[in-house]
Amino acid sequence: MNDGAFDFSAYPHRHLLGIEGLSPVALSLILDRADSFVELNRRHENKLAILSGRTVMNLFFEDSTRTRTSFELAGNRLGADVINMSVSTSSIKKGETVVDTAMTLNAMHPDVLVVRHNDAGAVKLLAEKVNCAVINAGDGRHEHPTQALLDALTIRRRKGKIQGLTVAICGDILHSRVARSNIHLLNAMGARVRLIAPKTLIPANIERLGVEVFYDMQAGLKDCDIVMMLRLQTERMSGSFFPSIREYFHFFGLDYAKLEKAKPDALIMHPGPMNRGVEIASDVADDIGRSAIREQVEMGVAVRMACLEVLCANLALEGA
Repeated sequence: MNDGAFDFSAYPHRHLLGIEGLSPVALSLILDRADSFVELNRRHENKLAILSGRTVMNLFFEDSTRTRTSFELAGNRLGADVINMSVSTSSIKKGETVVDTAMTLNAMHPDVLVVRHNDAGAVKLLAEKVNCAVINAGDGRHEHPTQALLDALTIRRRKGKIQGLTVAICGDILHSRVARSNIHLLNAMGARVRLIAPKTLIPANIERLGVEVFYDMQAGLKDCDIVMMLRLQTERMSGSFFPSIREYFHFFGLDYAKLEKAKPDALIMHPGPMNRGVEIASDVADDIGRSAIREQVEMGVAVRMACLEVLCANLALEGA
């Protein structure tokens, strides 16, 4: 299973529950391995047998087209048996707790459990109750580690590095697990991180994470290398966080007038799904020369292949 070019022991963890606390060495291992899968995924013959005999279960308590599908593709391309659990028709809808579900799934002896849940900490709780490896595919407002990894891989492939870059993360920071994972990763890899949003969408004391906070797009975008826009997560909002969608776009939506403040070759990113005309103008999102939004989706499969392989390699070292 172990590719001789990669020392999988550089990631000395059973699970991938978040970016916080991971070393630059561990992060670089996943990014390097993911980079080696990119060209494979572009070929017609793109199946490997690296995870032959392994079982990957996708358990999504929240809907997600991109993340679930890319984990499914990643597992299949590595030769694993992939099972998608339908929460809407499972015992979970009948009142079964997360712990009960964990025990049930554990009895089926999967090797990797990929979990998305709407409550922060739920994936960690489940990981404590199972014998297999667990990947956090997003938990509440907490973290979304594989999204940050695919964003980092996109940046590294387009810019050649992460260290020393200035990255602006703009929009609904308050409700975004993507923002949190990216803050941890970018800081660990030596980037400078700026957050730009209305005051109502900035978490209290977020500066403690080593970021600069701006409440004005023009000031925040000045000389940035990367502009990462975030979706307004209205489904997580209770109350009024901004006067109107129209006013939000006027002040915080990315258009070419605001983008002029960033560097001329600044890369445009968005984790998706996009609200065109809300957080980003369509012509900016579709700018072939500067937008990396479609590339982010492509990098997702390669990153998730790397995560699955690294965790299964660790299981093999444990004799599991």
